Amino acid sequence: MGPETLRSQVRAEISAKLATRKPITDKLAALRSAVDGGQEASAEDIRATIAQRAALDAELDALQEREAALTAEIDREAAIDRLQAAVAPGTAGARRAYDNVARVGREERTYRPDTDPQGRQFLRDLGLIHLHGGVAGDSQARLAQHAAEERVERAEYLTGQRAMEARAAGTGAFVGLTVPQYLTDLYAPLARALRPFADACNGHQLPADGMTLNISRITTGTSTALQASENAAVSNTDIDDTLLAVSVQTNAGQQTLSRQAIERGTGTEDVTVQDLFRAYNTTLDSTLLNQATTGLTNVATSVAYVDATPTVAELYPKVVQAVSAVESSLLNMASGENIAVMHSRRWYWLQNALGSTWPLMSQPGVAAQMLGTNFATKYGDGVRGILPNGTPVIVDNNCGTLLGAGTEDEIYVGDRNEFHLWEDPQAPVFIRAEQPSAASLGVLFVLYGYFAYTFTRYAHSQKVNGTGLIAPSFTGV
Repeated sequence: MGPETLRSQVRAEISAKLATRKPITDKLAALRSAVDGGQEASAEDIRATIAQRAALDAELDALQEREAALTAEIDREAAIDRLQAAVAPGTAGARRAYDNVARVGREERTYRPDTDPQGRQFLRDLGLIHLHGGVAGDSQARLAQHAAEERVERAEYLTGQRAMEARAAGTGAFVGLTVPQYLTDLYAPLARALRPFADACNGHQLPADGMTLNISRITTGTSTALQASENAAVSNTDIDDTLLAVSVQTNAGQQTLSRQAIERGTGTEDVTVQDLFRAYNTTLDSTLLNQATTGLTNVATSVAYVDATPTVAELYPKVVQAVSAVESSLLNMASGENIAVMHSRRWYWLQNALGSTWPLMSQPGVAAQMLGTNFATKYGDGVRGILPNGTPVIVDNNCGTLLGAGTEDEIYVGDRNEFHLWEDPQAPVFIRAEQPSAASLGVLFVLYGYFAYTFTRYAHSQKVNGTGLIAPSFTGV
C-alpha cells in the first residue's frame, strides 16, 4: 500500500475522530454551564468527560503525527524524482554495474512508473527469461534486482520469509517474480457510493452493551396561563414522556479467497479487504437513507414539487419551504446547522441553470447575484457547496433515483444535529479465519459492525419530491 493511500486512510480516521469529539465537547460545555447556572452537576461526570476528551485528543495527536510523517515521505519522494530528472535527464532507466545488488537507501527502483509507466520493460524481461530458459543477461540481472527489492520493500504482501524464499527459488529467479507495485496500484476497484450522509450525521459512540437504545422524549409539556384572579388556581399540566426505542443493527459481509490467490497473487488480500470496507460503508449509508420505516426517505415530511417541465428557479423555493418547515418543527431546539442531501445528478442540474434574477436578501457566505456557491470538492469530501439561502449541500449517490413515477429522486433537508448515528468505535471489525476453509485451501474474510440511528427524536426532516424531480435535462433552466 502506497503512502498516498495510507495518508488518505489516516485522514479518514482523523475526520471520524473529530466527529466523535464534538458531542463529547458539547456534553462538557453543558455540564460546566449547569455548574455556572447553579444547577447540580456531578464532578465525577465532568472529570470522566474531560478524561474521555483527553484520550481522544491523544489519538488525534498520534494520527496527526502519522499524517505529517506520510506527507513528508510523499514530498521527499517527489523531490527525489525531480532531482533525478534534473541531474540525469533521459538516463533514469539506465542501470549501472554496481546496481546489480539491492541497497538500503533512496536509490531508484529497477522498474519505475516515470520510466516505464506501462510495465513494458518488466514484461519484456519476463518474456526473455521464459524464452531463454532463465538465462537472459541484462534481463536476468534486472529481474534478480527487482526480486531483492521486493523482499525488502513489499514483505507485507507475502506470507512470511519462508514463502518469499520459496517463491524466489527457481531457474534464474523466474519463479520468485512479483509484479511491480506501481502496476498493481493501477487496478480499478469497484466504484461505491460510500457514506457522505453518514459522515454528516451527528455521530455518537455506541454503548458497549444491549441491542436497543432507549431515548425519553417529552411529548406532553408543562403549562402556564394568566391567573384569572388573585388566589385563583394557576395553570397545571403534568409533564409526560414517550419512550423512543432505537434498534442496534449489524452490518456484515464475507469473502473466501483461495490460498493460491493470496500467496501467488500480488496485493489480492489487500484489494479484497478494501472492497469489503467500501461495501460496508455504502450499505450503512444507504440504510440511513432508504431503510423501510426508519430511513430518512420514510420519516421525512413531503414538500411536493409537481411539474412536467421543471426548472431550477421553480425548485429552489420548495427547498426554502422545506428549510422553513424544519425550523417550525424544532423551534428553540433548532441548532441552525441545516443540511440538504441530494443525488449528484440533482446537484449538477442545479449548477446548470442560467438566469437574470437572484434573491432579494443577501445571505452569509453567498456571493451577490449567485444561485448558491459550488466549493468544487470531489465526491465524498463533505460539503459540496451552499444554496442561495446558505444551506450546505451533501451529495450522496445512495439517494434513490427510481422513486415516485420511476425516475424521480428526492432532496432531503434537516438539522444535522438531529440526524443521530451511533457507531461502535471499533467498527468495522475484521476477521481473517484460515481454519473453516482449510480443507479446500481457502481463507475466510469477515467484516462486521454494529450501529443504530434515529431521525425522529424530533420529527422535523423534510423531503422535496414529486414529478419535478424526474431525471434532469441539462437545458440551462
